[in-house]
Amino acid sequence: MPEFDLELDTCGLMCPLPLLRLKKILQTMQNGQTVRVTATDPASTLDFGVFLEQAGHSLLKIEHEQGVIIFLVRKDGVV
Repeated sequence: MPEFDLELDTCGLMCPLPLLRLKKILQTMQNGQTVRVTATDPASTLDFGVFLEQAGHSLLKIEHEQGVIIFLVRKDGVV
């Protein structure tokens, strides 16, 4: 997994909380910064993908490790 600026753990949280936490942390970030998000809710994959596309941010990578989904997100647009 590439380097990241911030880390957000949403493991154990269910929809819509992982997405709301991602939106909140993106508001604190500068364009070009990256956040590594860990989640266990399978709906996060769809929720994050749709939101990031609409908001103009980049989903750089998704990995799956023992029931945990790891996202690498770069802030590119406005929240």
